[in-house]
Amino acid sequence: MLGTVTELDLRLIRVFLTVVEAGGISAAQTALNTTQPTISAQLATLEARVGFRLCERGRGGFSVTPKGTQFIEAARRLLAAAEGFRVEVQHINRKVSGSINIGLLGQIDPVANKKIGLAIARLRARHEGLYFHFTELSSSLLEEKIINGHIDLAIGYFWHRLPSIDYFPLFPETQIAYCAPSHPLFGKVGALTREDVSGFDWVWPSHPLPEMPAPTSLERLTVLTDSMDGAALLILSGQHLGFLPQHYATRHEQLGQLHPLNPDLLRYEVSFHAAVRHSSRQKDLVSAFLNELMEIFGAV
Repeated sequence: MLGTVTELDLRLIRVFLTVVEAGGISAAQTALNTTQPTISAQLATLEARVGFRLCERGRGGFSVTPKGTQFIEAARRLLAAAEGFRVEVQHINRKVSGSINIGLLGQIDPVANKKIGLAIARLRARHEGLYFHFTELSSSLLEEKIINGHIDLAIGYFWHRLPSIDYFPLFPETQIAYCAPSHPLFGKVGALTREDVSGFDWVWPSHPLPEMPAPTSLERLTVLTDSMDGAALLILSGQHLGFLPQHYATRHEQLGQLHPLNPDLLRYEVSFHAAVRHSSRQKDLVSAFLNELMEIFGAV
């Protein structure tokens, strides 16, 4: 009787099940790629190991004994468990656990957000033990947090192009200048010139904006902020003009709360990038997530 199941036992069990499925020793030769005497010897060894006869074989043909029938069911369960164990161990070997700290600029275009979510889903499908931590920051703070190691990867609009950071383009964003119905220029919106808008107060980004020169003098840039919601509130108050991402302002337009000053003239495009430290690119998880992002956004 078997005390322990060895690798030899598993091989002999597989031989026996192959013979059963083939309907006899002769028919199993091709599947097992061996001779009848060898198969017979292997069956005899297995029977000696379990302590009872599994099958009848000889001139009368091949047939499974009653105990052999019970053994077949137990053997199949054993091999299925062994295969399940093998697959699980392989899965453990492939599964990566850990976390990625991601920094995001606030109010990203929903279409782009959906693609970022898809990149996360793809990576977690391969690495179920992987966790993401998200922090919403301004562009300047995103680069600072990358450099000091507080975040592994950032997605946002960057203008410094620091030498210790790698930048990978993902998607563009359109910014348009808006005003509210209570602003003095509202009755003329649609075709306003730079001269028309230069004499009014503006809310302006606190970071450099190489894509778009200031539409008025520095004295008229009376509020500097990196907060999109804050900029929107000031524009909605009717006291300021300002730029907002087109996707962000669309809802306000639909409600009649904002209107573009001149969408053909007073607009600019910014490019959103994924940014990582040189050293972070060498980390498997960060590199894998970066590759997913670039593939999904069509950047590769």
